[in-house]
Amino acid sequence: FWVASNVKNLPLSVIIAAMGGDGQALGAVLTHYRRYIRSLATRTLTDEYGNEYYYVDEEIEKRLEARLIYCIVTDFKISPD
Repeated sequence: FWVASNVKNLPLSVIIAAMGGDGQALGAVLTHYRRYIRSLATRTLTDEYGNEYYYVDEEIEKRLEARLIYCIVTDFKISPD
């Protein structure tokens, strides 16, 4: 699963470009959060013998990606330190 300590911050310039709707910047944001989104969309499937399998629910994954893009473009705010 996703471990935050191994992840570097996105550059502020990429975040600002993504807020403006830049496609490459939005792609960079999605790439940055891909592992986290996939971990949130991971589900457990149990077969008739009790074996558990993990899989990524692609519908949930796409919904999370769409929501992230929507939030960045419509109402993301950067507060000064």
